Amino acid sequence: MRVMKIVTTGLAAIAVASGCAACQKVRYADPRRVEVLTADFGSTDLQTLADRMVGSLVRHPGIASGRRPVVQVSKVRNRTSEHIDTKSVTDKIRTSLVKSGRVRFTAVSDVNREMLDNLEYQSASGVVDPRTAHRVGRQIGADYLLFGDIASIVKRAGRETDVYYKLTLNLVDVETGIIEWTDEQEIRKQATRPIIGG
Repeated sequence: MRVMKIVTTGLAAIAVASGCAACQKVRYADPRRVEVLTADFGSTDLQTLADRMVGSLVRHPGIASGRRPVVQVSKVRNRTSEHIDTKSVTDKIRTSLVKSGRVRFTAVSDVNREMLDNLEYQSASGVVDPRTAHRVGRQIGADYLLFGDIASIVKRAGRETDVYYKLTLNLVDVETGIIEWTDEQEIRKQATRPIIGG
């Protein structure tokens, strides 16, 4: 009986120490709440940079004019030392701009192969009713190309870490090659490691 009690207590201690899923407390949180668990790039950084860039871009005369230009998103290069899903950054910016009603986006950079395959299926397969089939050569060309990069500088001294992030975006006129708009947004994060356990 005593051995059984010791084994049971030992197993319980192992379960607590290992952080088993059944022991975790999980809850939903507001996705817009400020998140500062580490100095690494996080959700708050993504939201902050995207919101600032959208605010700047919608004030540009080419966007604010009401003409609703067509934009193609190119890749944002990750020039940091950590993994950053740069597509999430451009997706957030694109979503906000589409919702603003001031810009239209072409999906060429995301699903060009799929669109071409679908057009070929509609026009050449003989399966789709010709009255509803769409033809090749009717896509709208982009007026602007949106591209840029995100960079970081990391400094460490003792227990202190300072991380500086900079997102730069450019809006270039596809026909002329002129950069019509550019902006950069910055974030600095600082972290202090604990004296014990750090």
